[in-house]
Amino acid sequence: MENRKGTTTVGIMCKNGVILAAEKKSTLGYLVASKETQKIVKLSDYIAMTTAGSVGDNQLLARIMRSEIKLFEIETGRKISVRAATTLLSNILQAYKFFPFWVQLLIAGYDEYEGFKLFSLDMVGGVEEEKEYSATGSGMPIALGVLEALYSKDIDIEKGKEIAIKAIKASMERDIGSGGRGIDIAKITEKGIDIETIIFK
Repeated sequence: MENRKGTTTVGIMCKNGVILAAEKKSTLGYLVASKETQKIVKLSDYIAMTTAGSVGDNQLLARIMRSEIKLFEIETGRKISVRAATTLLSNILQAYKFFPFWVQLLIAGYDEYEGFKLFSLDMVGGVEEEKEYSATGSGMPIALGVLEALYSKDIDIEKGKEIAIKAIKASMERDIGSGGRGIDIAKITEKGIDIETIIFK
């Protein structure tokens, strides 16, 4: 997907969890609209999504997904799997492909059926399961270079967090569409999702 919108987000698979990370800059053309945008969204207690692209489109999709996941849980009495949530979002995006949502997304989470999962989605619903790591947004090429250099399959979630921060910071240094006052980090484990913000002085 062509990246016309600023942002850098990354997702990293770890042996004991998944890391999602994003910088906090939001742009409106050449104007910095916000330095404190939240680009990691909790969809449920165990599933989170990173957003890149149109802010309005991302916010609408987050509202739809939260509602649909809650309805699923009420109707079935069980938690939705990460794969099923991803398929649901893919179907929504595909249904609007002739007037698409301008987004690029990562979904990650944990469920009792398949464990930890990470998926990337494009604006028309194309899905890719990521076994190691992924990145989205205009800073993606820079972030991927860092991830390729530092990632290994046996990393734990703390090492994954460290690598994610380095990848996002590299993009913030070199990509004009990425920046802001800090980085949001989501650690997804069997216990749930913990999101923290690292603010730069």
